Amino acid sequence: MTTRTPVTSPTTTAFFIQAILSFVVAAGSVAVAVVSIPADNWVRAFFALGLLYLVTSTFTLAKCIRDRQEVDTITSRVDQARLDKLLAEHDPYKTPNL
Repeated sequence: MTTRTPVTSPTTTAFFIQAILSFVVAAGSVAVAVVSIPADNWVRAFFALGLLYLVTSTFTLAKCIRDRQEVDTITSRVDQARLDKLLAEHDPYKTPNL
């Protein structure tokens, strides 16, 4: 018999909303700066392309980190289940068969 602990999120809803708002404000302010910079259109396009690349790279990095954490969590759950099974099957008072 194994007991499972409920999986809880390490972050709160407030932190999640704060992270989203922070990202939106940061990306929005840089986008406004790119649009309002006193430069030629090709310079603005270059900066906008750099901003787009930065945003997509950020999402890719966040996804890779999340995936690695999920794999580590699953691996530790499997290891814990194996340990629980071994402990449940172990009888310290059983005499060894010779």
